[in-house]
Amino acid sequence: MNAMILAAGMGTRLKPLTDSIPKALVEVGGKTLLELSITKLLSHGFENIIINVHHFDEMIISYLKEKNNFGANVTISDESKLLLDTGGGLKQIAKLIDSTKPILVYNVDIITNLNLIDLYKHHSESDNLATLAVRKRKTNRYLLFDRGNVLCGWINKTTKEEKIVRDYFNKLYEYAFSGIQVVSPDIFNLMPRTKIFSIIDLYLKLAPKFLIEGYDHTISQWVDVGKLENLKAAEKLLTKIRNNDLA
Repeated sequence: MNAMILAAGMGTRLKPLTDSIPKALVEVGGKTLLELSITKLLSHGFENIIINVHHFDEMIISYLKEKNNFGANVTISDESKLLLDTGGGLKQIAKLIDSTKPILVYNVDIITNLNLIDLYKHHSESDNLATLAVRKRKTNRYLLFDRGNVLCGWINKTTKEEKIVRDYFNKLYEYAFSGIQVVSPDIFNLMPRTKIFSIIDLYLKLAPKFLIEGYDHTISQWVDVGKLENLKAAEKLLTKIRNNDLA
């Protein structure tokens, strides 16, 4: 199965750690975020992994070579000259993957016990263009879904900006995106010509005509390690996952 690790970000929320290393090489519990991401993907059957790089790209490439890619079949997507954002980063790998199968996209700064096989299977058995792992948690920006978990809009609680892009009945439900998604290869034919764009913006444009579903994994454990204040919580969760000690 195919997977992509989004590892090209600048890691600004992890400064000063990322002043000298890329976010992907920040350690949690004695292991880098990149190692944790790769080993999780491998344990769920994703052996072909594409990793995009930008910030301190040579450090990541050298690290992977030193570690023999942790046993994975790794391909580097080079964004060293131009950071492409989440949508542009995905667009660039179109020629690097098996275009007949869905691809799982995983943010490098996520630690979770979410079962990726179940998520991938759910998507594969649906008519979804994309399936987004989402959960109930506090944040400033939410994706809005109808009762059937179909994406209908987006809201920013801070600025009060709201986008409703698909008709719905009764009410909408707020969920936060978890940085994990499965996309069908058809999406590459629907991407804009521009190189740099957000994948969430693309989903909102496509949502009126295509099924983009939220996969609620609120019962799972999850931490975004993209913030300094979350490092301790990430270490605690990682210990629980390793010990299989999750309530």
